[in-house]
Amino acid sequence: MEPSKLKKEKIWVLREEQTAPDTREIEALARGAGLSLLCARLLYSRGYRDQEAVERFLRCEDTMFHSPFLLCDVRPAVARIRRAVEAKEKIMIYGDYDVDGVTAVSLLYLYLKKQGADVGYYIPSRSQEGYGLSAAAIDRLAATGVTCIITVDTGITANDEVAYAKDLGIDMVITDHHECREVLPRAVAVVNPHRPDCPYPFKELAGVGVIFKVMTAYECTLGIEKGEREIEGVRRMAREYADLVAIGTIADVMPITDENRLIVTLGLRRLAATERVGLAALMEETAGNRAPGDARPTRKKKITSAFIGFGLAPRINAAGRMSEASIAVELLLSETPERARALAAELCEINRQRQVEENAIAEQAYERIEQEFDLEKTKVLVLEDDGWRQGIIGIVASRLTERYGLPSILISFDGAKEGFHSQLDLGKGSGRSIKGINLFEALTACEDLLVKFGGHELAAGLTVTRGQLEAFRERINAYAAAHLPKEGLAVRLEADLEIGLHEVSLALAEELTLLEPFGVSNPTPQFVLRDLRVDRITELGGGKHLKLVVSSGDISLFALCFSTSRSRFDFCEGDRVDLLCTVDVNEFRDVKSVQLVVQDFKPSAKYTAECERLRGRYLEVRGGAPFDETEGFVPDRADFAHVYTVLRREFRNGKDAFSERELLALINVGAPRPINYVCLKYILEVFSELQICGVEEQGNGAYRFDVYFNASKTNIEKSSILKKLKSQCRRG
Repeated sequence: MEPSKLKKEKIWVLREEQTAPDTREIEALARGAGLSLLCARLLYSRGYRDQEAVERFLRCEDTMFHSPFLLCDVRPAVARIRRAVEAKEKIMIYGDYDVDGVTAVSLLYLYLKKQGADVGYYIPSRSQEGYGLSAAAIDRLAATGVTCIITVDTGITANDEVAYAKDLGIDMVITDHHECREVLPRAVAVVNPHRPDCPYPFKELAGVGVIFKVMTAYECTLGIEKGEREIEGVRRMAREYADLVAIGTIADVMPITDENRLIVTLGLRRLAATERVGLAALMEETAGNRAPGDARPTRKKKITSAFIGFGLAPRINAAGRMSEASIAVELLLSETPERARALAAELCEINRQRQVEENAIAEQAYERIEQEFDLEKTKVLVLEDDGWRQGIIGIVASRLTERYGLPSILISFDGAKEGFHSQLDLGKGSGRSIKGINLFEALTACEDLLVKFGGHELAAGLTVTRGQLEAFRERINAYAAAHLPKEGLAVRLEADLEIGLHEVSLALAEELTLLEPFGVSNPTPQFVLRDLRVDRITELGGGKHLKLVVSSGDISLFALCFSTSRSRFDFCEGDRVDLLCTVDVNEFRDVKSVQLVVQDFKPSAKYTAECERLRGRYLEVRGGAPFDETEGFVPDRADFAHVYTVLRREFRNGKDAFSERELLALINVGAPRPINYVCLKYILEVFSELQICGVEEQGNGAYRFDVYFNASKTNIEKSSILKKLKSQCRRG
């Protein structure tokens, strides 16, 4: 199904236009940092205005690590965990089922095992238990003799559950990074940089980043007792665990700035030469380099944040969405290559099943939105279903938000019996938001209607009863209407610079890699290129993707449009387009070349404006106004012959109707010279006058043709329309 006609407008925002660039400062920046002028422009537009700032950004110095002891409650957390380790208490790690949670569980398990701890881990079933701590789970853990529970990536809103555990004699250490409520759980320690009283200078750590800092404090404490400097423990932890922290940080879409940028940089380096057999197996399986049964060495794939975000993360996530997250944890903890390969293959198969189910749910959601929602009035899309898998609805919510430019919440009453609905049925939901609407705050405003909720500004989860669903839908829409300005509903796509096709080169693509790792707050550089001609359109992947050849003057390049069918790309060969895209390196058979990766496309604004001008000129000329020869309005014999040849070819191929834009594009492919709007209109009028072919103008710029193959040869010069046109032409 194609997007609704009421789909929100996409506005391209150029970052450079908002920075008032100073040419001399940019030139000095380029010279001082040894960068190209274009790369210096890009960094300047992102706020790096002097050489020191640029060099610090590019170097990613380890001095950017903040002391873990700045985190509130980190010392009592370390003390309680250390006491449990040394006393051989039974410790349980309680985590979330997403990538952030899985990597956090794995990191903490590996570190505590290294310290000799009696430790296990527990991740609730998404479908059976839902998100976060529960009294039932605590009962099960208490029955096994657990006396210390450490949460990772969860627990910040579990006030009642923490109190319940305390009554059972279980101490809890909460580590989390989600938004805090006004009253914190009364645990032994609550480590969360979002605590209002926490002085930690960087608030945007992932859940795995928070537990990494807690364990770094543990390691530094041991080292300081032996006379080491704190930085030695920090570096040791980074060398050992930065790969896991990087995966969780990228997957949880955290800003790649400050400490996260350093962690991800170090993590990518470690991943490129990983010694973890589980990660090595998953990377190999994801890269698709190995055929079944093929034991030959495989070519290494460059490890980037994109490879993690679009390759590794979905596969790790799929375990918790479709099956059990423990499969992914076991992969990360694997010690034998054989076991690792089996688990990696299992995760990839689960992910393939997830993709099929996700697409099915998305199509159902699109259809319902088109039929049931007034998209001019709706501010938050809230949809529910009894059959949707809870583990997948969050991804679909992201797709809805991207397509319609609205916050989206999907709720699954999975397990409810059709025809036997109860007002007390529990629906578990997942939501995604847009800039301007803090989803966590919006849910807080609906707190009395919800069983529970938690999350971030742009992503959150919730539980609601069927009986409160309609009231919740109305309340959250009213909240959004009150808090979001009208202009905020437009989908805003940010680009760094507007450049020409002549500025795109392999050297530029390779230089841009200096800015990696990319992610939130340090996005992959995006550029706007205007008025490019589409020379060729080729379908890839069974029609799921497109490969274009675009040109400007004598320069042409390949451009890839992923997840874009031919029907969604409303252009034809010869059309002129504006592209918002990234610049990428294509490597095929060890040969590198530059290519564009298209993020969005529009009709060429320049060409569209010129067509509008020429429509006006056509009406003037039809009214008898004179014009200059240089305007190119008078067709010659070659023009007539070319247009007739094109129409005859298309007619024979079964195509007899065209939009005005489509026809202009079509006849300009291989034309002896550019044929503009006015010239084409007169060619068609002459064809009709001399009965060379039938031309029916259907309104709204559409034409239908009937080509007369048996028509006798006609002298074009006999046309009275052409004679009059020539008489109005000023020559010389």
